[in-house]
Amino acid sequence: MKKNEIHWNDEARQKVLDDADRVLQDAVLAVAGSDDANDADKAYAALVAHLKDKFIDWEPGPDVRTYADAIAAGEIER
Repeated sequence: MKKNEIHWNDEARQKVLDDADRVLQDAVLAVAGSDDANDADKAYAALVAHLKDKFIDWEPGPDVRTYADAIAAGEIER
């Protein structure tokens, strides 16, 4: 078996993505309900703090800024 043949099956791959989405959703909702919610930069920092230890080799990407801006704008529904 070659290295490129070793991978999660479709069901497991979907579960990994669903779990990652749930972690992101929980972090966004937690920050939206915090004192950091009124400032996009503070919301961004809080999101990074919530997410950094949840993923292997995690680096914040543009999605984190998008959600921080949405939090600061009061666009997150709870």
